[in-house]
Amino acid sequence: MGMAAPAEPDAPIGVFDSGVGGLSVLREVQRALPHERLIYAADSGYAPYGDKPPDVVQARAEHILELFRHAGCKAAVVACNTVTGLSIQALRERHPDWPIVAIEPAVKPAAALTRTGVVGVLATRNTVASPGLARLIATHAGGVHVLPQACPGWVERVERGELDGPETEAAVAERVRPLLAAGADVLVLGCTHYPFLRPVIERVAGPAVAVLDPAPAVARELARRLGRAPASDPAPSGDVTFWTSGDPASVGAVMTRLWGRPVHARPLPDHPR
Repeated sequence: MGMAAPAEPDAPIGVFDSGVGGLSVLREVQRALPHERLIYAADSGYAPYGDKPPDVVQARAEHILELFRHAGCKAAVVACNTVTGLSIQALRERHPDWPIVAIEPAVKPAAALTRTGVVGVLATRNTVASPGLARLIATHAGGVHVLPQACPGWVERVERGELDGPETEAAVAERVRPLLAAGADVLVLGCTHYPFLRPVIERVAGPAVAVLDPAPAVARELARRLGRAPASDPAPSGDVTFWTSGDPASVGAVMTRLWGRPVHARPLPDHPR
């Protein structure tokens, strides 16, 4: 089990994902809490988590959370739906004294929003098969037909920075059009990489289909857990440190494009320190 949570109000917040996709969550966290110091860990050397054995996913998540604790983080954000679906209960049991806020597919708001009674969930293979998604559907989607759709290759496209173009649009259409044909009028982005494909997804789906991203709700929940009111006029002033288990130069280049500001990615520490 990790160390006791630090009391320092200026302690950082750790945010992690299998790769660069969690920057979509980091963006919302910084928007809600613009003065907080943040550490972002992209486990790109092990991406994608979506087709890894569950024990490997949990081991990587535990390792990164330990790194955050040893860096003095006062809270952690799991910006990876696959980790949430497979491992969040075990991670919280391991760190009962520490706030861990986790993203999950926006099934509940989608079920409330749909007019056709059909909702599509775009996700990785592991998230589609996870007990976490099954529980969400059983709890929050009564009377609604939820269609989980695995989207192999999407994470890798975002990791390479291939956010648009004919090949990316074809890859998106291959997974989205069957959901539209089945009557879905709401699509849930069930992987934090997918908001970076949102313009393509919306172009393929058309204006009558709503596309939901749960990242803003995660940021609001984090602010609540920390006893803060989300900023009304966010002007970021807190430092952001970027770690990656991939090649810092190549991952940093993609991060710079997605983050919209220069990113200097540092190697992920090998061991807690």
